[in-house]
Amino acid sequence: MGLQLGAGVITICLMSQFLRVAAVQLNSQDDVPANLAECCSLIGRAAEQGAQLVLLPENFAFMGDETERRRLAERLGDLNAPIQSALSAAAAEHRVTLVAGGFPELSADEARPYNTLLVIHPDGSLGTSYRKIHLFDVDLPDGTRLCESASTEPGQRPQVAEVAGFKLGLSICYDLRFPELYRALVDLGAEVLLVPAAFTLHTGKDHWHVLLRARAIEAQSWVVAAAQWGRHPRGRASYGHAMVVDPWGVVVAECSDGVGVVCANIDRSLLGRVRLALPALSHRRLDLEK
Repeated sequence: MGLQLGAGVITICLMSQFLRVAAVQLNSQDDVPANLAECCSLIGRAAEQGAQLVLLPENFAFMGDETERRRLAERLGDLNAPIQSALSAAAAEHRVTLVAGGFPELSADEARPYNTLLVIHPDGSLGTSYRKIHLFDVDLPDGTRLCESASTEPGQRPQVAEVAGFKLGLSICYDLRFPELYRALVDLGAEVLLVPAAFTLHTGKDHWHVLLRARAIEAQSWVVAAAQWGRHPRGRASYGHAMVVDPWGVVVAECSDGVGVVCANIDRSLLGRVRLALPALSHRRLDLEK
């Protein structure tokens, strides 16, 4: 509970002790209606398990050819557009806060839409959005070449949203490798870090758990990570293992292989205890010479 004073009026602000979250694990293909139907089914399953917030992974609506992805790009805020319309309806039907982990948003460059995360409120209205900052350009040992910057316009600004009194730091997939982004999110008040992803099988099997736990430990924050899993068009394979990690770095819930949902309770008191017992965030030295 917080106490606010202003203009001679005392206002009592109730803050939830717990936030029940769900991280969704998908195997998205290049069929948008089928992918959205799977999303809606899993959102319903998460709601049945008491989830208040449901996180979808990156590329939840489409995994396929970049030319087709550009064609599917939507103007942000257009509730008549297929992707945003379906998600708005699902959030309202199940009365959950839905975080759409990454879909193509029209940019000034038609050839390079943004990769955008969108928060949707339980009444179906659209809230905070975040455009992926770090783009994945890499040649993998198995011969796979991924060049996200060729088809995606990068975002420029960290974003924090608020749900049930919890401040959520927003990120997408490859952002996970850049701890300075999460420091910036914590400086903006983040207590829960959202990481919707489509981590490749090659990198995920060695780095996914390590990076998620590291971000939780160094940011002293909860981490909720949704994931793509399995084979997709064009020979791509994703690692999966959607999970929730506590501020001490302990994995408290995790998906196995396959499509599914994992749920956990975000506990505000544990966050406070960790930050009080080991006040590393207040020990940061920002005055060092370069």
